[in-house]
Amino acid sequence: MSIKRKYSRRINVGSVPVGDLAPISVQSMTNTDTRDAMATIKQIKRLEKAGCEIVRCGVPDMTAAVALGKITQKSGIPVIADIHFDYKLALEAIEQGVHGLRINPGNIGSSVKVREVVKSASERKIPIRIGVNAGSLEKHLLERYGAPTPEAMVESALVHVAMLERENFFDIKISLKASDVGRTVESYTLLADRVDYPLHVGVTEAGTLLPGAIKSALGIGLVLSRGIGDTIRVSLTAPPEKEITAAYSILRSLGIRDRGVEIISCPTCSRTEIDLIGLAKKVEKAMANVIIPLKVAVMGCVVNGPGEAREADIGIAGGKGRGILFKKGQKIGTYDEGDLLGALLAEIDNIIREKNCLMAGQ
Repeated sequence: MSIKRKYSRRINVGSVPVGDLAPISVQSMTNTDTRDAMATIKQIKRLEKAGCEIVRCGVPDMTAAVALGKITQKSGIPVIADIHFDYKLALEAIEQGVHGLRINPGNIGSSVKVREVVKSASERKIPIRIGVNAGSLEKHLLERYGAPTPEAMVESALVHVAMLERENFFDIKISLKASDVGRTVESYTLLADRVDYPLHVGVTEAGTLLPGAIKSALGIGLVLSRGIGDTIRVSLTAPPEKEITAAYSILRSLGIRDRGVEIISCPTCSRTEIDLIGLAKKVEKAMANVIIPLKVAVMGCVVNGPGEAREADIGIAGGKGRGILFKKGQKIGTYDEGDLLGALLAEIDNIIREKNCLMAGQ
């Protein structure tokens, strides 16, 4: 699948380029109390390990804003401060060294306050994300449109953009999030025709792990398939590390980015005579922190398994208490069921070492 991406202007979130056809970056948000700097740093480290490239922290008060100083110093990825209503929190977050702000200029006070935040952000070369949410749309827009329609969300975003542009500030990123797929897709499609600012894509309040991942895959995937989007976040009621796994699965499925292990496994049927579900779960757990792109197949049938997973780099296919290990569809060994997992993981280690050596030699 080849997707022609829409051009957007370039901004930089810390060391991460956004827009101008740079790789679509993966974001998440901490769910720790930002005032507890150590707990937040530990969670950011876990997110880094999972592949997160930009992280956002909520800033409910001045104590949290001050804590951002220690957090940004220890974080290996750019930190964005999420600010609502109080412009002084934005100013303090900037002083503490954050790499970006997520604010809506219209809800932090007068034009004088907006100007002060913009001046400080501009001096530090810190971009601002305008985040429009269907659940908190301005009252006058709800009255005019009758509901948080895509048109209302786009108008809200453009009003906030105009506030920043009047201050000659253009390091802007925009998001338009709703909790349903159709409205999300239509909102981004409408906005992409109106601006060339980079867009942050997500379905907000998507839900718990499985339904939330499905809804996000549909919403984010449909937007990205139209060539729209420069950063993404999968919003789940789950540990934030799970958001990263889901995000890379979406990008990999669309052929946009190739990172980590893709597990190809069959749904099981009456021919399955090994604990396929158990094996697949163990493989998935063992591969959780592998960064190198790799396709691993876990199949339940020696009749069709290798052929169905011919594009996999490595895989296993089970029979009655036994199974075969195959590479690119070709059998390379037969093992008892109890030895299959170990044989597979050992061969994967060999492949990873080979790929690391090739990368080091480039």
